Amino acid sequence: MTTDPIADYLTRIRNAVLANHRVVEIPASNLKKEITKILFDQGYILSYKFEDNTAQGTIKIALKYDKLTKESVIKNIQRISKPGLRKYAGANEVPRILNGLGIAIVSTSHGVMTGKQARAQKVGGEVLCYVY
Repeated sequence: MTTDPIADYLTRIRNAVLANHRVVEIPASNLKKEITKILFDQGYILSYKFEDNTAQGTIKIALKYDKLTKESVIKNIQRISKPGLRKYAGANEVPRILNGLGIAIVSTSHGVMTGKQARAQKVGGEVLCYVY
């Protein structure tokens, strides 16, 4: 059992990108499903599918690569708030990643959203990860 399922989720994606895999399977949870939807909406993954074939279920993610250079769209994906040291940001302190070229995923009282959406709705929360 992993102590940090979000870090495990991000590491599985990172390892699949480094190994040039097309699809990665990850054990599902509601938080992981929300993060997957955000990655799809922001254009970092090609597609995803939630399968409920086991008690926990799985998430199948099709990774996105550039057609010409064969490089992954996800250059870096890193965990920010960890179980040992939580990182919170107020509505005004939500970080901008690479001057707006990347996204910060934030868990707020209004649900999981990008840092840009959190600033627009004037809500803060726990900064889960950065993706660029």
